[in-house]
Amino acid sequence: MQPDQGGTAPDVKDDPGTEQQERRPRRWPRLRLWLPHLVKPLRRGVLLFILLLVVEYLVVPELVGASKDLYLLGQVNAAWLAAGVILEGLSLFCYAVLTKVLLPPGPKPSLSVLFRIDLSAAAVAHVIPAGTLGTAALGFKLFTDEGISGNDAGVMMAAKGIGSTVVLNVLLWLSLVISIALAGFQPIYGTVAIIGTVVLLGVAALVFGVTRGAGTASRVLRVVADKIPGLSGERVEHAILDAAGTFATMARDKRVLSLALLWASLNWLLDAASLWAFVAAFGKFFNPIELFAVYGIANVAGALPITPGGLGVVDSLTPLLLIGFGVTRSVATLGVIAWRLVNFWLPIPTGALAYLSLKVDPRSGLRTMRSAISSMLPSVERKDDSPGPPAGDDSG
Repeated sequence: MQPDQGGTAPDVKDDPGTEQQERRPRRWPRLRLWLPHLVKPLRRGVLLFILLLVVEYLVVPELVGASKDLYLLGQVNAAWLAAGVILEGLSLFCYAVLTKVLLPPGPKPSLSVLFRIDLSAAAVAHVIPAGTLGTAALGFKLFTDEGISGNDAGVMMAAKGIGSTVVLNVLLWLSLVISIALAGFQPIYGTVAIIGTVVLLGVAALVFGVTRGAGTASRVLRVVADKIPGLSGERVEHAILDAAGTFATMARDKRVLSLALLWASLNWLLDAASLWAFVAAFGKFFNPIELFAVYGIANVAGALPITPGGLGVVDSLTPLLLIGFGVTRSVATLGVIAWRLVNFWLPIPTGALAYLSLKVDPRSGLRTMRSAISSMLPSVERKDDSPGPPAGDDSG
C-alpha cells in the first residue's frame, strides 16, 4: 500500500539544523544595535591609553628629574615668577583683542566678554584630546549667544585659527634663521622647516580655495549636502558663499590685517616671554631668539591632536631643547614645569569660572553651577541614543 501523497509535511521545527539557520541571520542586526553603544567606550579607552603612555614615558620622567632639583626652589626669584604670570595673562588678553579685531564692524561684545569666551574655550581645549573641535563648538555657541551671527562667528574663528598658525610658523622661521647664525644648525631644524612649509602651503591652498574657488566649492558641497538627511544643499551653498564673501572682504582690509598680525604676534611673543621669565626665575638668562626657536618647535609639535593642549609633548620636548642650547637640566625642567602650570593648568579652572560668569547668575545655587560646568564639554553622543543597552529583538 502506497503512502498517502496528500499527507502533511514533517514538522521542520524538530530539525536542529533548520533552527540554527533561522537564528543565524538575526545575529548581525542584534550586533548593529549594540555597536553605537560600544564605539564611545572604545574611543575613550584608546584615548585614555594614549594619554597614559604619554604621562608614563614623557611626563613622569621629567617630574622624577625635577624632584632631585627641588633645592633650587629656595633660590627662585619671586619677581620673575610674577612677571611670568603677568606675561601669560597679557598673552591671553592679546588673543581676546585679536578676536575683537576680526569681528565685522558694528555692535560687538565687550572685551571682557570676549576674553571670558576665549578663556572658556581654552579650558575645553586643555581637557579633551583633539580639543580643537570642542573649542570650536563651545566658542561658536558662546559667540552666537552674545548676538554675533553664525556666519560672522564662523569666519572670525576660522581667520583667527589660520592666522595664528601662519604667524607662529613665520616667527619660528625667523627665529630659526637667526639661531642658526648664532648657535649653529640643529638636526631638528630641518624637520621643523619641512613641517612649517607644509603647513604654510596648506593654508595658502585653503585661502585660495575660499577666496577664488568659492563658487565651485559651494556647488560641490550643495550636491553632497542634498544627500545627507537633515541638511539643505541650498542653505549650505548660501552659507559657503556668504562666508567666502566675508572672508574676502576681511582679506582686502589692510587695517584689519595689520592689527590682526600685530595682536597675533603679541599673543605668541608674550607667551614665549612668559617661558623666558620662568626660566630666568631659576637663574638662567637665556637668549630670547633661541628661546623662541625652542618655544616654536615645542608648540608646533604640541599642536598634533594626540593629547589635550600638547600635554606631555610640550612638557618633555621643551626642556630637552633648552638643554641642547646650554641650559642645565635642573633649570630647564623646573622652569618649564612652572611655565606649564600657568600656561596649561591654570586656564582650566579659570576658564570654568569664566564660563560660569557668562552663563550663570551669581545668585544661582550650586546645582545650577554644576549643570553649567557639565555643559561646557561638547557631547559626542547622538541625541537619539538611549542611556542603556539596546532592547532585544522581540520579533524572534
